[in-house]
Amino acid sequence: MKEFWDDRYRHTGYAYGIAPNRFLEEQLPQFKSGSILLPADGEGRNGVFAAHLGWQVTSVDLSAEGRIKALKLAENANVKLAYLVGDIENIPFKPASFDAIALIYAHFAASNKAAIHQKLNWYLKPGGILILEAFRKEHISYNEVNPNVGGPKELGMLYSTEELTVGFPDHDILLLEEKDIVLDEGKYHQGSGAVLRYVGRKKQQ
Repeated sequence: MKEFWDDRYRHTGYAYGIAPNRFLEEQLPQFKSGSILLPADGEGRNGVFAAHLGWQVTSVDLSAEGRIKALKLAENANVKLAYLVGDIENIPFKPASFDAIALIYAHFAASNKAAIHQKLNWYLKPGGILILEAFRKEHISYNEVNPNVGGPKELGMLYSTEELTVGFPDHDILLLEEKDIVLDEGKYHQGSGAVLRYVGRKKQQ
């Protein structure tokens, strides 16, 4: 997978554009800024947006090429990112390190998904916020019709409502919805897609 993402990000231009994800753009300003973790932050569009709002951003991605472009985007925007290259499953953070975590099209292998969710929840402070937008399982049919809309072709990598409620059982759900939307994010998110949107607050211990 690292090779796939390095190849995608090494080309001129930003694969998913430089504007933030619209759902993140709507949701994140509703919360007081603090520390935020963005797994799968790619070329940094969402990390840079969070930094603009005053968040202390830690971005993680498999791709060193993505990091290069993310740091350039941050420099041009006059903000700072802490950007780590590696697999989120293998990068250790202390428990309760972050006030928020944003999973924006962060799709994991089915065999690792539950363990990654558990680890991410461990990194989130009590009272912390999780924001997620991802393709849900019904997206497979959209992808078959229009490959330009993007998203995994393996059903197990896509999301269901049940996976989130089971994966984050100690959250108060602030928003949970299934929507069919039209994506317009750079070259690789173009067209109709089936998404799952979630905002949860980790319960105080």
